Amino acid sequence: MSSEKDHNQANIQATLIRSKLRRVPRYRTMFSSLIHYPRYSVYWSKEGPVPSFISQDWKGHEERHKEALRKLAVTDTSFQMPKEVYEDPDVTGKNRYKYFERPFLPFYQQMPFNVVFASTRAEPYTFPPPSTKYLPIPSKYTVGTQTDYRDAEVQTDPYSPEYIVCQDSIPELLTLATLTWGRGLPAGQAEVEMIERAREKRAWEATLPPLSDTSQFEKRRRMMNAMERKEWAFREQEIEKLQEIRLEVLKELLKKRDENQNEVNMACLNAQWSKLQEVKEAKLAQIHRTHVSAIRKLLGKGKNIEGKLERRNIIKDYSDYASQVYGPLSRLGRFTDNNSEDFVVKNHYLNTYEGLVELESCLPEFVTQPRIRPPKPKVTTTKDGFLKRAARMDHELAEVHKALLEKKNKGLEAKKPMRFLQRKPIPQPRLPTPTLELSSNEEEDIEMAVIYLQKLLRGRVVQNMMFEGKEKRLELIQELRTSHALQEEDRLVKKAEKQVTLALQRQRNLHEHKVSLVENHLAGLEGWVLADMFDFLSKELVRLQEERRVHALAMLAERQRRMREAEESGRRQVEERRLQEEDQIFKEVIKVHQSTVTSYLEDIILNTEENTAEEQARAEIEKMAEEINDIAYEMESRRTQLQSEEIVAELVYSFLIPELQKDFVKEKVRNAQQKHILAAHQVIHRHTEDMLKKHSVEQQQASDTELLEGETENEQNS
Repeated sequence: MSSEKDHNQANIQATLIRSKLRRVPRYRTMFSSLIHYPRYSVYWSKEGPVPSFISQDWKGHEERHKEALRKLAVTDTSFQMPKEVYEDPDVTGKNRYKYFERPFLPFYQQMPFNVVFASTRAEPYTFPPPSTKYLPIPSKYTVGTQTDYRDAEVQTDPYSPEYIVCQDSIPELLTLATLTWGRGLPAGQAEVEMIERAREKRAWEATLPPLSDTSQFEKRRRMMNAMERKEWAFREQEIEKLQEIRLEVLKELLKKRDENQNEVNMACLNAQWSKLQEVKEAKLAQIHRTHVSAIRKLLGKGKNIEGKLERRNIIKDYSDYASQVYGPLSRLGRFTDNNSEDFVVKNHYLNTYEGLVELESCLPEFVTQPRIRPPKPKVTTTKDGFLKRAARMDHELAEVHKALLEKKNKGLEAKKPMRFLQRKPIPQPRLPTPTLELSSNEEEDIEMAVIYLQKLLRGRVVQNMMFEGKEKRLELIQELRTSHALQEEDRLVKKAEKQVTLALQRQRNLHEHKVSLVENHLAGLEGWVLADMFDFLSKELVRLQEERRVHALAMLAERQRRMREAEESGRRQVEERRLQEEDQIFKEVIKVHQSTVTSYLEDIILNTEENTAEEQARAEIEKMAEEINDIAYEMESRRTQLQSEEIVAELVYSFLIPELQKDFVKEKVRNAQQKHILAAHQVIHRHTEDMLKKHSVEQQQASDTELLEGETENEQNS
């Protein structure tokens, strides 16, 4: 193990969980789920998987180092073992928490919780006595059942025991049979209010007059109407509450939608703003570069305002280390590392086949025949087949890196070619190179002296370049000197070095031979020890296989019990669902019956109202008709001849006079319209006649001008 903590955890798991504890089923209560009737008993096995003479304590890095020193002290008598200096544990000081730490061991209840695991220090080649610091553990005890899964994954409805209802008794608890786990249970405020209303309704039903008492029907009807109005009012309050809740939910959704829309708008605005800022910064940078270039050009022109040609100042160039002499620019045709192939090393061992063969014969075997171990495939999944978190994170990082590279390598769109031709400016011709005209011999001597000085300086520059190249390739020059030693003294030195190297090689070979003999002897001893250990491990493997077979049988029994429990719970759920469906069907049937009775009563009431209204209307009409007939008969009996003629005249006047007035009005309107129509026709005819006259006059004038032009042409021709 990598640490003492891991070693202790693995040791406890191996000794307590897998090896020591045994589950023995109880056949009478094998399928029980009650605490006081357990399915199995847990026994403590006394046999241990590791022999007692093998130390099970943790040996850290320091212990291993000390053990190696002890072995070296035994084999080498001249080696002195260093004294061990133990540090003050400081139990009551800064290290107090180390001795009062509570280990996280939920599966080991017999161990006191204030114990801290400590590694024992054993002497070399001595086996430590068995550890006695833990309390003795009984070989048999009983514990409660514990599922391997979470409670939320296997939680079912609580168990409802069977019950028997006594005769002539209805317990109040049975009125809550419709409430089940998750649908009303555990009870909340709404369920408590519903129970209180049910109690009040039962108390009200107890106060109702019996149906056998015919004298109390009116009172019973009034009480039922009052209760119905009360229930309708309660129902309206519930509907109002539901509407308020829905209104609040809608307000929250609208608020959230507005917030999301505002966020999207702000994101769009920020993106547009950042884009415009980038464009602005790019334009500013371009303007700054143009400004710097223009300033440089102005400074260059300011140095030579008159435009005079100046000769080269060689002394100034060589005195200034920033001039073109020391740091020439490549755009002017000068390269600092020209003719570098002259310094390439030409070695016999590298340029010829015989040299390569000789060099290969001097190399060790592992160079010419490399041993490459194939890399182990990286495991990215767990034993259960799930993807590890590190592999998932690597995959996500690779996708992000790929997206960034695609975004980075995405080139800008090429500019479209211009549709129209552009005018290319014609460069101005270069000015002629000025020449110096010498007037006397002294100036010619000065010119020759200057040319000689230039040659000297150029030669010095070449010497400096050679010196820098030699310093830069000094290692290659030394390698050439080692491979091409031409002088006798150098050959003797090389020969002496070769003899020393061969002597060292022989000495190393002898040492390696001795070490190989020792390693072979140790390998034989290790093989003997490993053979005994493998024999013991094979026997332990057989024992573990038998133990796992028994454990598999126990697991099969446990699995069968769980399957039966699942089937039983499924049957119980089907029965409960069937009961719920029957209750719902009964409620729907009662609701249909009630709606049928209501509609039947409404039809009867409406029909009776219509019949009563029709009878009353007929009676009133007959009575009114009789009164009108009596009045008419009385008037007929008293009417004279003059009254009859007056009635006829009024009838004729009411029918004929209005029709005549109507015809007179129509004729009057028609005459008025005819007058306006005639005036419009006259105006139109007058305008058209004027236009025709003008057109005829214009045509006559045009024909006259044409005749005059023809006559003038004829006269000119004649």
